[in-house]
Amino acid sequence: MFSLSDVPSTTAILSIYAAFTTSACLIRSILGEFKTLANQLLPGDLLEKLLSKFGVLICNFSSQTILVIDEKNGYTPNEIFEAAEIYLTTKLKPTAGRLKISKAPSEKSISFIISRDEKIRDSFGGVELVWELRVTSSSSPGSSTEQQRSFELSFNKKFSEVVISSYIPFVLERSKAIQEENKCVKLMALGNYNNDEVNLEHPSTFETLAMDPEMKKEIIEDLDRFVSRRDYYRRVGKAWKRGYLLYGPPGTGKSSLIAAMANYLKFNIYELDLSSLNSNSELQRQLSSTKNKSILVVEDIDCSIDLQNRSLGDYCSKQNNDQSHEQVKLYSITLILYTQITVKIL
Repeated sequence: MFSLSDVPSTTAILSIYAAFTTSACLIRSILGEFKTLANQLLPGDLLEKLLSKFGVLICNFSSQTILVIDEKNGYTPNEIFEAAEIYLTTKLKPTAGRLKISKAPSEKSISFIISRDEKIRDSFGGVELVWELRVTSSSSPGSSTEQQRSFELSFNKKFSEVVISSYIPFVLERSKAIQEENKCVKLMALGNYNNDEVNLEHPSTFETLAMDPEMKKEIIEDLDRFVSRRDYYRRVGKAWKRGYLLYGPPGTGKSSLIAAMANYLKFNIYELDLSSLNSNSELQRQLSSTKNKSILVVEDIDCSIDLQNRSLGDYCSKQNNDQSHEQVKLYSITLILYTQITVKIL
């Protein structure tokens, strides 16, 4: 039977509490001193990496699993990272203690932005998940500092199969729906180190475009046919791309036509300047960074090549060695659908 004499005295309880509090304060003080010393001796980026690795090591001995989702695989964008970034912005709560917000001039509402080291909680089918955005910096001799972003997704190990086979596909599909709801055509410059993008605010549409009605109708029908024939391109073994070659002096509406196509299809536009490229490998690297459902515009091809203006008679005749050379103004667009459309402009 329980006896009151077995109950510890108030003095004993207070002594235990005081000892525990003192130990906790001592541990916190030691950790604080260690962190201060580490900050003084180690570069910030290296310290972040060590702390991240330490967290993963601890997680290995716990019931938690961490999925690391990098922003890029080499030079190729990681679709899962992009989808997570879009999806998680809808999970940010206006009642949070600290929020990062943004609004472009053409946007109607304020958008929330995920901050560095911010933790976002989510649930799926009874599974509790925590997302965290990590940002590190790296640099090499002769190059600028580059930021590397990644998401860390942590959850209970026993739900690994559910997360990988169901939750991640759900995030991918949900992000696509969010993009369609808030689609805003972007204009980007390939080769720009910071990968800056701006909203395309060009007012041109097929309704306002000054063009022969029959030609306009043919272009619209061709675009619709291209977008809807994914299975056909796959069946015949061709890349799902469409190319256009535009020719004309300045002021003839080439840029307006491209803007009308982008606004009609809701495709982003990438601009590529061939004169800024030094090798084929650099060109391949730039092209690999383009996203699906976009328009690749190659401008001023005449700055890179000279085309010979030959008549059929010139081609057949071997005696005329004084063939005239005419530099042709090229402006190229590619509709990229893998979706992709390429437009080449002369």
